[in-house]
Amino acid sequence: MNKMYKVIATASILTMAAMPVAANAQSIPTAAPAHYGQISLGNILSQLKVISGTMGQITDFTNDKTGKFITVTGRGVTPSDQSEIVLSITKDTKIIDSKGKRVALQTIMDEKKAVKAFYSPSITKSIPARGTALTLIVQDQSFTGIDGKVTEVQENGIVVTGKDIYNSNEDTMVLHFANKAVIIDQNGKAIKAADIKVGMSVKAFYGPAVTMSIPAQSTTNYVVVNTEVEESVQEEVAGTNGIITNVEDHRITLIGSAMKQGGTDYVMLSVDEKTQIVDEEGNALTKDALKADVRIDAYYGPVMALSFPGQTHADKIVVKAEATNKIEGTISATDDVEKDQVYVNVGSDNSRQNDVILNISEDTKVISILGGQVDLKAGMKIVAYHSSMMTRSLPGITNAEIVIITQDDSMAAPNQ
Repeated sequence: MNKMYKVIATASILTMAAMPVAANAQSIPTAAPAHYGQISLGNILSQLKVISGTMGQITDFTNDKTGKFITVTGRGVTPSDQSEIVLSITKDTKIIDSKGKRVALQTIMDEKKAVKAFYSPSITKSIPARGTALTLIVQDQSFTGIDGKVTEVQENGIVVTGKDIYNSNEDTMVLHFANKAVIIDQNGKAIKAADIKVGMSVKAFYGPAVTMSIPAQSTTNYVVVNTEVEESVQEEVAGTNGIITNVEDHRITLIGSAMKQGGTDYVMLSVDEKTQIVDEEGNALTKDALKADVRIDAYYGPVMALSFPGQTHADKIVVKAEATNKIEGTISATDDVEKDQVYVNVGSDNSRQNDVILNISEDTKVISILGGQVDLKAGMKIVAYHSSMMTRSLPGITNAEIVIITQDDSMAAPNQ
């Protein structure tokens, strides 16, 4: 280890001001005066400001005859640094907190503390890269991350569905951008939040505060966006982007929005061995993937039976990973709603605990399986699919995507 990185803690060391590190997730306070058993953090930061670094959690630890090694997974301190790296821990590695006080490595791992790991630029070209740890600085605040796809873009945030970076659990997070959030593309170039589109892959870090709502919500201050959305080139054929509402024999019922090149909002599709069924990555799937409440893009020919709903054969179906949120109940008359809202007695019971108020907009698809009017009114039985965003009020308020009128007491129910 080069002697320039060695720091000897003695009572005579002068206090030096802490230098901020690029792309810090949280500010590091000015270094406290050095005392016995502590290290001058300002001195270390001055030396490390041109050294590569990775900020994240320790996700693996090895201690054998070849040495002691940790894996740090997270993001680069700068866009050009490693998001994951295996580091050798030597007797010269400094492990300290933000005040320069020494911290036991085992404590960091037991408490799942976030660290900023600095290392020499001389690293291997393996995946992940390997190097020697110079200094580990334990962060004052913890954070976690999600690696997935943007399923919804909001005014000041995004909804991401994917996997937790540290436990690989499937998750959906509503992430609100911090005032000074760092948003970069796959090449490390700064972009604006407005550049993020549905379907883009992202790796976002958030916390420490996370709500208990479903889906959970938090604030993010660092997002890496792959702006190159892979779009499969479809033939200029009709299609529907929507949700499967019923599966019966070899047919599915689909409600949603017609494709730009044509289609219908409400269609019944026959599915057979000639139907190509794939996921969003183009991987082949079986008919078992076609279930009620699953989002799909369905493509079909121009010939359609003049029934209600229209019926035709599905040529290709793309099954989406985006989750759906569904309620069933009765529309109730109440003073709790405003214009363009309906109150839904979920479960058609006597409890208000699970009731929901739906915002009805011009983007909401309202379909009646009765074939009559689609004006929503009190007494109607409905099935509704809504946004993943819902207020924490009682009842909760959310935006309706699809509303299906299943029963209207003023009309005769359809023959089953």
